[in-house]
Amino acid sequence: MKVGLISDVHANLPALAAVLDNMPPVDDVVCAGDVVGYNPWPAACLDRVREVASVTVQGNHDATVETPERYRANRMAERGLEHARATLSESDLAWLRALPRTATFDGGRYLLVHSHPSPDRDGAYVYPESFSTLARYLDDYAGVVLGHTHVQAAESIDDGRLVVNPGSVGQPRDGDPDAAYAVLDTDRNEVDLRRTAYDRDRVRAAVEEAGLPSRTAERLFEGE
Repeated sequence: MKVGLISDVHANLPALAAVLDNMPPVDDVVCAGDVVGYNPWPAACLDRVREVASVTVQGNHDATVETPERYRANRMAERGLEHARATLSESDLAWLRALPRTATFDGGRYLLVHSHPSPDRDGAYVYPESFSTLARYLDDYAGVVLGHTHVQAAESIDDGRLVVNPGSVGQPRDGDPDAAYAVLDTDRNEVDLRRTAYDRDRVRAAVEEAGLPSRTAERLFEGE
């Protein structure tokens, strides 16, 4: 089975549209969280993710959309969540609220989580250099898909189990400004890490129109 992997959309509709247009034919799509936050299109991205993804887990921005003041030390994050809270419907907010912290897909063979698999380390950033430390949390899973760092990477660890971060659709932070995603072949337990360009100028104009911090858009041109 081929599964499209997306994560950290962060309300960036042009990036999400480009990813879905660029994605080759797949049997399923799953989302590793943070559908909203930062960018100007939370409702449209939420609608699109609900339409295409069979499974979505809750990211930290999804979990705090109703309490944006928790990000007061990060004005970009706080303003993005304020914008989301103001523009999402009650049913949208309820959907985000109900998202699970972890889930599985492909008949339970793969674990899907936003940050760290352990509930004791919920919210921890797992960068590629630490992928090997996840082996003890994988039990009998063929692999784990996670997000949160916005850094695209994959590694086969511990008897061939796979750790994949498809990267961020809407706000890459690995030096490559193109939208990131991945395609997992569950029969081979192999992953194809993919990137695609999108209209960042459109995002910049919409960020300005929405009154969001200009840095929210400028960082998209730098991949940081």
